[in-house]
Amino acid sequence: MRRPVAEEVGHAVSRRGLLLGAAAVGGSALISACGAEKPPLVGPPPVAPPSTPTPLAEAVTVQKMRSAARNRDVNLVVIAPDGVSRVGLPVCVALHGRGADARTFLNLGVQNALNQVVAAGLPGFAVAAVDGDNYWVDVGKADDPQRMLSDELPGWLAQRRLRPATAIFGISMGGFGALRYAREHKNLKAVAVASAALFVSWPDAKSRKVFANREQWESHEPLLHTGDLSAASTGVWCGNSDPFARADRKLIKALDPAVANMTPGEHNDDYWRGIVPEVLKFVGERLA
Repeated sequence: MRRPVAEEVGHAVSRRGLLLGAAAVGGSALISACGAEKPPLVGPPPVAPPSTPTPLAEAVTVQKMRSAARNRDVNLVVIAPDGVSRVGLPVCVALHGRGADARTFLNLGVQNALNQVVAAGLPGFAVAAVDGDNYWVDVGKADDPQRMLSDELPGWLAQRRLRPATAIFGISMGGFGALRYAREHKNLKAVAVASAALFVSWPDAKSRKVFANREQWESHEPLLHTGDLSAASTGVWCGNSDPFARADRKLIKALDPAVANMTPGEHNDDYWRGIVPEVLKFVGERLA
């Protein structure tokens, strides 16, 4: 039975409530510089998706979606600029780091950065984040985040009358996943990675206890497939004190991306909050 309109509206999460919830939990759950994982973000409770394919009026929403590709429910977080209709907005997909979930982006200043993009005169766009794992690839555990991104996320965006994703932004493990996604999606206008968790050797990758074997890792590792990436649409950001700095410098040397920003910083929230405005400006300019 279709819900009344009032009930549907009641399921939208207010931006104010989301921001308060995100602020209450403190730092993100992304992997720390030493490799230890923090507890997952608690954040605001997600709500069910709308029963009709109409856009939600709120600028920021968190919803639960059933992913057949991942064989589980996942969070779908959509963040848009204030005062901009979400109908027909282009989309940048955001991929989180290991040990976190999609709600991480509520705590990294994404909406403020989107507001800055609009204030600078660029057209607005939305950031859509979903839950992932296993470096965002299929490692034989009946859990395929790449298939979720390719086959399921487009329908979830269309249901909300958002345009198909034409940009992607990944942090840490999400950087690995974003570059892997870009290999199969040549139409992307922007591919941005921050502190990308890349591996310069099989022993390095094996130590993460994610990949089943060397062949599986080699099939996915972005550093081994830079010829499949577009330098003109790619931006790389990494702190000089990040444990992945060596690998990211190797990516920069092999790809010669449009942006190669190695600056002081570590593998933590402070660094990512600092570069998010620049990253989303990079994305916004290319989507425009």
